[in-house]
Parts: sequence; structure tokens; C-alpha cells
Amino acid sequence: MSPSSEFLFRLPKAELHVHLDGSLRTDTMLDLAAERGITMPAPTAESLYEYMVVSDAENLEEYLARFHLTLSVMQDAEAIERIAYELAEDHAKENVTYMEARFSPILNAEGDLEPYEALEAALRGLSRAEQDYDIRTGVIVCALRSLPASVSTEMAELAVGHVDKGVCAFDVAGAEAGNPVRDHLEALRTADAAGLPITIHAGEGFGASSIRQAVDEGRAGRIGHGTRLLEDEELLAQVRDAGIALEVCQTSNVQTRVAATHADHPLKHYYDEGVTVCIGTDNRLMSGVTLTEEYEHARDDLRFTETELLRVARMGFESAYVGADAKTELLANFDGRVEVLTG
Repeated sequence: MSPSSEFLFRLPKAELHVHLDGSLRTDTMLDLAAERGITMPAPTAESLYEYMVVSDAENLEEYLARFHLTLSVMQDAEAIERIAYELAEDHAKENVTYMEARFSPILNAEGDLEPYEALEAALRGLSRAEQDYDIRTGVIVCALRSLPASVSTEMAELAVGHVDKGVCAFDVAGAEAGNPVRDHLEALRTADAAGLPITIHAGEGFGASSIRQAVDEGRAGRIGHGTRLLEDEELLAQVRDAGIALEVCQTSNVQTRVAATHADHPLKHYYDEGVTVCIGTDNRLMSGVTLTEEYEHARDDLRFTETELLRVARMGFESAYVGADAKTELLANFDGRVEVLTG
């Protein structure tokens, strides 16, 4: 049976892959820009949205180019706190009850702000949203493949120092081609030694070998995207058997040309093969998509049934980077709400 859009909207969802600096509201961008004397390339929220949604990228690197605009208004604590709050609010309003927001605080330190101040501002914003909405949140601190390994280690140390304050995992993100994850193993070891879970962007801008490196050398418990995993059947089986979850972002994969169309995306193939898959938005602004709409793409373009999407949604909560007690609570809440929804 095919689920209705209303069903998918009301479905309790977990968002495990969304970038803070790729998910701003355009009216907020304009407000912050005006207050800070920054010029935006379009004068209204609607026209700026049209400009920011990526429709012309040939690859991942071109997709990432617009981030300089969002980051230009994210160089002070007040702005970051507001953006983090609004991101959680936007998710909560479409029945996302758990969200992990990720960003690299080093990118918010181009002025007077220190990376730890940027991280703590985001945590404050998310904490306020948790008080106002039915949502639990965490932060994934990102290192960037294109920056020096020493910066990645600095980000890992920052993440470890904030584990008890809302940081739930460590990530290595950014352009894959020419920037292997093995260059950042010291940072990954720092996180791993402290017991901090690891997710790594891989198989988005490069082939299956990037995923293998993330799994075998990076010790990733989850993979961001993993779109090109189907190129290596042995690795696919390894990922499946190890229970490594793929954080799948269909729309951005189409935008970066790693999938030709939504209908060509390998998400359903991975699901059918028994791989743990979770649906995410990647960047709500640059990809012009909500989490509910990504579920609709899975339904419309890949013919997922209601039963299958219920299973995918539950996989999101099963794969959340939270403690055992919190996960039990999240899953019990999910099961209870689904019982009402399907009853």
C-alpha cells in the first residue's frame, strides 16, 4: 500500500544527516545580512531561495559553492544560536522527533568568534528548541577533508570536550576527490578513543573505495550518503552484515549528479539487500527539500510501500547516536505514535 503525504507528514521521523550551514531560512539570511552589512545576491526571501537551491551543479564541489553565502552570516554567536533553533523548529513542525545537526565550527571562526563559541551557540539554540518543541537533538562536529589534518584533530578535540554538552558524534565531510579520509586518521582516532561515535561522508563525490576506506580505516559506524556502494558487492555485504547505516540524501545526490534522477537512486536497492538505510535532507536550503518530501520521493520514485517506509523510519531511530536508555525511549515513542497513526 502506498502511504499518503499526510501519513508521511504525521509519521514520527529521525533526521540523521542535515547540515546547519546548508539549512537556513532565507528570510533569516536577509535579516542577519541586513544587520551585519552583508549584501545578498537577491532582495527577497523568495528570490533568494530560488538562487540558493542548487539546480546547476555538475558535481559535489559545485554544489558546495553556495555555502560561502550562508557562512557569511554565521560568524557570530547570536546568529548561530538563532539558526540552530530554527532548524530544530522546522523539523519539529513536520514531526521529526529526533535530529542530529552537523557543522564544522572552524568555518564560523573567520572573524572574532572561536570555534568553541560557535559550537556552544549552536548547542544553546538546540537546547531552547527542545524546551519549546517535541524534539530531541544532538550535534555532529565535522572535520573537513580539504583542510589540514591538524585542523581536523582540533575539531575532534573540540567534539570530545563537548560530549556531555550535546555533541553526539564526529564526522569527516567535504569534497572527497583528492582528499582521502586516511589523511585525517589522527582526528578519527582521537574521537574513537574517547568513545565518540563516527560517521564519515563517503561514496558521494568518489567511488566505493572511499566507502571502504571510511569503514576499514576510519571505523565509521555510519556512512554519510554511501551512494556508490553498489559498485563493490563485497563491500556492500560487509556494510550490511556490520549493521553500518547509510545516511541517504536522495535530492542532493541528484543535484551532485551521483544519481541521474530520483528514480535511479540506489536507495531501494540497498533496502532490498538488507542494508540499514536512513533518509535525510542533507541541506534543506540548497536542496530545497524537507524530510517529509524526501520520504515522498522514496514513495513516488522508488515505489516504497507504507510498510517499508515505516521500517526505514524506525531504522533512523535505531541508528541514532544516543545512549541506550535514550534510544529505548525514542523507539518506544516511535512505536506508540505509529500504533496510533496506523490504528
